[in-house]
Amino acid sequence: MLRPTQRLSSRLNRTEMSWREKIWQINWSLIAVLTAIASVGFLTLYSAAKGSLEPWAIKQMIRFAVGIGLMITVAVVDLRFWMRHAYILYAVSIVLLIAVDLKGTIGMGAQRWIDLGFIQLQPSEIMKIAMILTLARYFHGASVQDVGRPTFLIPPLLLVLLPVALVMKQPDLGTAMMVLMSSGAIFFMAGVRIWKFALLLAGGLGSIPVAWQFLHDYQKKRVIIFLNPDQDPLGAGYHITQSKIALGSGGLFGKGYMNGTQSGLNFLPEKQTDFIFTMYGEEWGLMGGLFLLGLYVLLTAFGYAIAMRCRAQFGRLVALGITTTFFLYFFINTAMVMGLVPVVGVPLPLISYGGTAMLSLLFGWGLVMSAYIHRDLPIGRRGGHDD
Repeated sequence: MLRPTQRLSSRLNRTEMSWREKIWQINWSLIAVLTAIASVGFLTLYSAAKGSLEPWAIKQMIRFAVGIGLMITVAVVDLRFWMRHAYILYAVSIVLLIAVDLKGTIGMGAQRWIDLGFIQLQPSEIMKIAMILTLARYFHGASVQDVGRPTFLIPPLLLVLLPVALVMKQPDLGTAMMVLMSSGAIFFMAGVRIWKFALLLAGGLGSIPVAWQFLHDYQKKRVIIFLNPDQDPLGAGYHITQSKIALGSGGLFGKGYMNGTQSGLNFLPEKQTDFIFTMYGEEWGLMGGLFLLGLYVLLTAFGYAIAMRCRAQFGRLVALGITTTFFLYFFINTAMVMGLVPVVGVPLPLISYGGTAMLSLLFGWGLVMSAYIHRDLPIGRRGGHDD
């Protein structure tokens, strides 16, 4: 007969897995979908360079290979490790955001990057993941009564508003809105009542006249052009005008791979980054666009299904937060290039050219995978075993 300490040890060991067992637990179907989406990006970047792997496609392939390795490494690390170090990652991200303000690299009118030589690091992308981990850590184990107390919500609100203010200063309105919306999703999933969101929304709408005064001129122009795209078709409205022309000319099945005229003749700006979906749509048409969106929806379904299977609230909130952030990425980007929302500079996930965005997203999906591998692991309030 086992002693009490032996029984406790036996029970804890059943929640522990070897590295080999964790590798077998990896959801390879999810990795296959990620690879399919990234492959669409490689092909499109190859076309954007007029049939050359340089300068974009080959670098993107290398980053994806590194990112998959990073993702698998993150996935097999104990989920409790990420919970215990969530606040540290948040603090590091804040320091990096401050460093951008002090010594950041300026590009396209904004100061958003830190030049490390081998990569242009964009701390705001790292903050998106750090924020999800931090909020999941804060709300883990919180009761309905805790979440219902206004004073309990003040610390996480401050945790959200600080990086949002730093990102707005760069200025990067699109990323700031992404952080706000993904954070709001975590608050909602943690049990914050709808009426509190309605109250904040009403306050936000009421403050629009004041906030308008703090927007940069180019940001004001983007909003005005969104409301009236024909006002300046050769100036501020050029991007969205050319984007609509390219998408419309693609028709049902597109003009064919590497046969796009808007992109081929360089009428389409930022075709390798924010407006890459437009180039893809011109070449592959409506059916190609629906195929890509179908892959995105499938990946989103994988993420939400994993979240629902997690026993620990931390794992559930992390999976929900990462998946929601990914959804916001592709929803905002595709809506932006179609003129349904203002142009805010949000990349198309795993397809737009960019190192930090791809690596941070794959890091995030590694966390989702870790939540799946450790889905039955009980986690205490402070990151240990749940007694």
